[in-house]
Amino acid sequence: MTINPKQTSDPRVIVPKPNRMRQLSKQGFGWLDARLHKQSWLSILTPDQIAAYTFLCLVANPQGVSWYRRDRIQAAMCIDEHALRQALYKLYDLDLVAYKPFSQHASDGFHQVLSLPTDGPPIP
Repeated sequence: MTINPKQTSDPRVIVPKPNRMRQLSKQGFGWLDARLHKQSWLSILTPDQIAAYTFLCLVANPQGVSWYRRDRIQAAMCIDEHALRQALYKLYDLDLVAYKPFSQHASDGFHQVLSLPTDGPPIP
């Protein structure tokens, strides 16, 4: 079966598979800010940091908060504890993610994906 590619508002853009266009789902709230690319945030992040950030974005509630425990994040990302810890610390340091423990001495807690800093990423 041949499907005629649908046109977007830009006549130069052809949608190769219009029957598979993405749509917002009621199942989740995850999204990524396009400024991650446009402001060159991706160029200063390692693959593990990008993966951790993406995971937290995908599992966050409408306020950007996730309460996944680190062991579940590690399992979902297929990385070890040390790699995850390093990735998360860098995201905290860059002010991309905030963290608050479940309680005073808890080893796990709430991660909040923050709005991107207005001045962009730090210059290396």
